[in-house]
Amino acid sequence: MRISLCNEVVRTLDFPAQCALAAALGYDGLEVAPFTLDAEAPHLLPAARRVELRRAAAEAGTAITSLHWLLVAPAGLSITTADAALRARTLDVMERLVGLAADLGATLLVHGSPGARHVAAEGDAARAEEAMARAGEFASAHGLTYCLEPLDSGQTNWCTTVAEAAEIVRRIGNPALRTMLDTCSAWNGENESVVALLERWVPTGLIAHVHFNDRNRRSPGQGADRFGPILAALRRTGYAGFAAVEPFDYFPDGPTSAARAIGYLRALEEPHA
Repeated sequence: MRISLCNEVVRTLDFPAQCALAAALGYDGLEVAPFTLDAEAPHLLPAARRVELRRAAAEAGTAITSLHWLLVAPAGLSITTADAALRARTLDVMERLVGLAADLGATLLVHGSPGARHVAAEGDAARAEEAMARAGEFASAHGLTYCLEPLDSGQTNWCTTVAEAAEIVRRIGNPALRTMLDTCSAWNGENESVVALLERWVPTGLIAHVHFNDRNRRSPGQGADRFGPILAALRRTGYAGFAAVEPFDYFPDGPTSAARAIGYLRALEEPHA
């Protein structure tokens, strides 16, 4: 299993130190939240900085595999807004973030960002779906994959299940646009088990990414949820993508949370090595 670490978990370290830690712990790469690179305008990072970040990962013996938390910065973005200027700004940021991902050597972007996809009025959902269609076009132009992330109803009111995301992706019909599964959101919002969801959806080819986190928002192994059956389901279904460790509660701190997660997951894999 190829496993990345979501870099915001260790964002108190500078980027070269994040890369070095992830590599030393046994992660296969970093999934980067753009706001950790620039809190105001990560989509406008200078070319020299992009080269520097990619080199830092390579020198640590790792790679930037993916981007997520895409619309945290700049503040105030929305894929559902009826405001034409704000919509144009949001789509511009999305397109530039796809370009950033390509420059950093990533192959995939995860569109979660629940605060930027709230549906409050007629037409909002249609605008969100149209934004995903545009995102697929942006990704296709760079040879990347853009994933619409289902998030539970405690976080958003648009696209809250894998089935909803799959329906949107199928309607749009662009191979560069796919969906993924976040274990925390699935446990907190789906009617089926995580294992059942993987067995149902991975064979369709629509699942391009997985996030590992306990429903208590801590890292794998720090709650009641068991990940052995999940790893087994991914093996059975022939899943070939990355999984990224994405806790929200870094207990007792980021580096320790990251270390405990990868140790737990690799131990589960050992009998199948």
